[in-house]
Amino acid sequence: MDPEVLAHYTLGIEEPRLTEGGSSRIEFARTKELLARHLPGPPAQILDVGGGPGRYSSWLADRGYDAHLVDVVPLHVEQATARAASGPRFTAELGDARNISAADERYDAVLLMGPLYHLSEQEDRVQALSEARRVVRVGGLVFAAAISRFGSLLDGLKTAALTNPDFRAIVKGDLASGQHDNPTERPEWFTTAFFHHPDELREEIQAAGLSLEAMYGVEGPGWLLWERWDDEQDRENILRVARAVETETTVIGVSLHFLAVSHRQ
Repeated sequence: MDPEVLAHYTLGIEEPRLTEGGSSRIEFARTKELLARHLPGPPAQILDVGGGPGRYSSWLADRGYDAHLVDVVPLHVEQATARAASGPRFTAELGDARNISAADERYDAVLLMGPLYHLSEQEDRVQALSEARRVVRVGGLVFAAAISRFGSLLDGLKTAALTNPDFRAIVKGDLASGQHDNPTERPEWFTTAFFHHPDELREEIQAAGLSLEAMYGVEGPGWLLWERWDDEQDRENILRVARAVETETTVIGVSLHFLAVSHRQ
């Protein structure tokens, strides 16, 4: 793993992110909504690759699924194991999305909720998707999340970070190639990553031999209003807008994340 990425996540910032961090709460709510829409019923066996500290695996286990988490960051596996011990039970192990230890056709569905973010080379991203295809059963689903090519540009508009020339240089690289490099000491500007255009994610899924069912904009444009999430009416409006434009190709890129749903033929 890229040492800069490992160092970033070893800071422990992922543990509270989905439940406490700004627009991440919208991401978490909407991703669970989209997963619930497509997943087979429990007790299906779900592999959560790049599952971090286990937020999704815990949610799945609480719904009656047989969930197993794999993550490349030792701290995340420790945190996930502790979460499973004190809450809904699931299992966790250290592993790489490009070389999953599971047997062929072992799972009913596979989640890739983070690995594609940090595989800078297309070859590696296709390999991770191909591994997900290998371990899912025929007809099984693969859910792959990606960060939008335009994410840092829009985040910089929201937070006024675009006034900083260092941040503008980062955004320029993002827009030119999708490669996100952060040479500063500011972890809030993320770490080494790849930011997808929706068309690129479609092409990579096809290259991995998967059949795309749907591509969703996760948060919709409402993630730019994340400070309103605590208000019940505003929260419902943010979700209402996200649902209304979730598959609109001219709007998907405004979401901070995409979620591709595909299956193995």
